[in-house]
Amino acid sequence: MFEYGPMPPLMFGGMILFLILGFPVAFSLAAVGMLFGVLGILTEHFSPALLNALPLRFYGVISNDLLLAIPFFTFMGAILERCGLAEDLLEGSGQLFGPTPGGLAYAVILVGAVLGAITGTVAASVIAMGVVSLPVMMRYGYDMRLATGVIAASGTITQVIPPSLVLIILADQLGRSVGDMYAGAIGPSLLQIALFLLFIFVVSKLQPHKMPPLPPEARTKSDRALLWQVAKGMIPSLALIFLVLGTMFLGLATPTEAGAMGSVGAILLAAAHRRLSWQLTREAMAMTMRLTSMVVFILIGSTVFSLVFQGMDGGHWIEYLLSHIPGGVVGFLIFVNIFIFFVAFFLDFFEIAFIIVPLLAPAADALGIDLVWFGVLLCVNMQTSFMHPPFGFALFYLRGIAPPSIKSSDIYLGAVPWLGLQLVLVVILIVWPQSVTYFLKKEAVIDPASIQINIPMPGATGTAPAPFGAPAAPTFGTPAAPSFGSPAPAAPSFGAPPAPSFN
Repeated sequence: MFEYGPMPPLMFGGMILFLILGFPVAFSLAAVGMLFGVLGILTEHFSPALLNALPLRFYGVISNDLLLAIPFFTFMGAILERCGLAEDLLEGSGQLFGPTPGGLAYAVILVGAVLGAITGTVAASVIAMGVVSLPVMMRYGYDMRLATGVIAASGTITQVIPPSLVLIILADQLGRSVGDMYAGAIGPSLLQIALFLLFIFVVSKLQPHKMPPLPPEARTKSDRALLWQVAKGMIPSLALIFLVLGTMFLGLATPTEAGAMGSVGAILLAAAHRRLSWQLTREAMAMTMRLTSMVVFILIGSTVFSLVFQGMDGGHWIEYLLSHIPGGVVGFLIFVNIFIFFVAFFLDFFEIAFIIVPLLAPAADALGIDLVWFGVLLCVNMQTSFMHPPFGFALFYLRGIAPPSIKSSDIYLGAVPWLGLQLVLVVILIVWPQSVTYFLKKEAVIDPASIQINIPMPGATGTAPAPFGAPAAPTFGTPAAPSFGSPAPAAPSFGAPPAPSFN
């Protein structure tokens, strides 16, 4: 416990205490870092010269081009939340699946996945899905626990499916590319959608009264009109998905550039739906400013904390503790996932990514764990922070838009089965890591034993030397090298006596 002195565990405990007391995360991290920095200097556990690096670290946070993707994707999600795209998709998809039991639930999951692929933010997806689909589910007799659970779960898909903001932050904290993180998340996001759809199918067969089909009078549109409405909402969505994700996967754009193009595409979609207004743009900009400011301040606070913590060998202390867990890599993964699951009761994904992940990454790297796979695994686990009763943010968002007739207990209890499905996905990724690594680009592996270095010796041109006394090779009209008035150098004698002149 105290192999590296008492200061690292005391500092870690102080941070947990500040967070439990409810102080703002960014200021708690900075305050704990500065407090223990002073204590470390007084007790000679910390060198004051390390504090000279703080201004450069602050500048590195502000000038990080990768983090520019966060405001772009946030702005895009805020615009799409209000542009009417979710309404078109849900109305058409709901009637398309309406004749089958659980048809509205199927539509919510699938449309939530599409919105997640073009918004990147959980709040935008949950609010948009709840406003549109919850009144319809209430009207046609859906069980309220099931209805609220499926809406909240459809929003959490956004955290795993690219272009998730969490994957951008994890890529920055783990030192991996955003493109690799997005490619690694393709398999888990598809598995998550499949698990949710399978759960709806099972419930619709065992308890069809909880999710009845739409009555005939609710299915008013003809097949042609219905297909046109679905296509009218789906085609622009797929075009925007390709604009954001396709350009990144093809190497045509960086995440920041893709986010900028996505923001422009969201504005065009809002204009096409005749929803673009100064009020909408102003609200989207205000939401973007609040989220971006929060991220920057948490980053600055975590920079202060990590500098002091690393300066007192806190990183080595964490690595020592985690690398000595019984069971090797499997024991490490079990411990980390249980730890993240319980920490998510109190911290949101931003705080976990900025505080906990930098402490876990060195130990994972030392154990030979692929950090892209590890980051995607943590991302899947951290999405439970949105579904944890009673602090899950998806539940808060849903409570804010749900009518008073829906009890908070129904929202919390409705989230439990979907929370279990998210944990099932964590187990699948641990047992089947190829679900992440299959979509990653395979790096060329060169066997060092097969490398041959052939350096030609001086004069070895690959041709046989001319025999003694043979004429010189023809010059084909090439003039001799100019002497510039200098006498031709004499041939070296290597210590031999000069030849006789016979004069």
